[in-house]
Amino acid sequence: MHVWGPGEGDQACGEVGAGRMLEPLQLAGFIAGTLAPSGPLAGKRVLLTAGPTRERIDPVRFISNRSSGKMGFAVAAAARELGAEVTMVAGPCSCATPPGVKRIEVESAADMLEAVMKQVDGVDIFIATAAVADYRPANPVESKIKKTSESMDIKMERTVDILATVAARVGAQRPFVVGFAAETDSVEQYARQKLLKKNLDMIAANEVGHDKVFEKDDNALLVLWRDGRRELPHASKVTLARDLVALIAERYAERKSVRLASITA
Repeated sequence: MHVWGPGEGDQACGEVGAGRMLEPLQLAGFIAGTLAPSGPLAGKRVLLTAGPTRERIDPVRFISNRSSGKMGFAVAAAARELGAEVTMVAGPCSCATPPGVKRIEVESAADMLEAVMKQVDGVDIFIATAAVADYRPANPVESKIKKTSESMDIKMERTVDILATVAARVGAQRPFVVGFAAETDSVEQYARQKLLKKNLDMIAANEVGHDKVFEKDDNALLVLWRDGRRELPHASKVTLARDLVALIAERYAERKSVRLASITA
């Protein structure tokens, strides 16, 4: 027996709180999560990152970015729908965890790296949708910084590249690695450079800006691999995530078949 709910929110009696029915899509998701996995990713382990990271300046301030986590959570749900066992390492965001997905919450880039490396052994596919900080304050302080001068300089240092670290694994320890690229210009050029430089299997690129993608419910993606590309046209992030994961499953199966053929040869 499975008991789901109650949901929280406005109730017919006028009160607000626990006591209402869960939303139909939530119920459908819970039901799907109880069924035996089926689909092209059945029996496969998928690890992904989602959301932003926060890099501490002092106990009350941090440096972050505008990622809402919506795309990453949609990708996690889509992978689960195709039968995968999904673990998601998520930075600070308010998105609801998709049914059947294991969520590990972290805050900083260092926290995310540690969590990923603890989970990556035995993973078949790694999808890096998180907007991880490239730099962090080199010397965060333990007390609140007071407003004592007209300006303030914060020395920054590079964070460890999580995507490149996973892609650098060798042999059976290396999963099929999918990256994301958010660019304001020359999207395909920069995405392909990242694909080759970090030795990725695929990369999903999108154009971002002041009023594009961030905190929106829709997007468009350009997906690249070594000898191909596919454009996923503008649609809801849920639809895009399903199309993207289906493409990932297709490319993963092709790579597996090539490896098997080389072994038998």
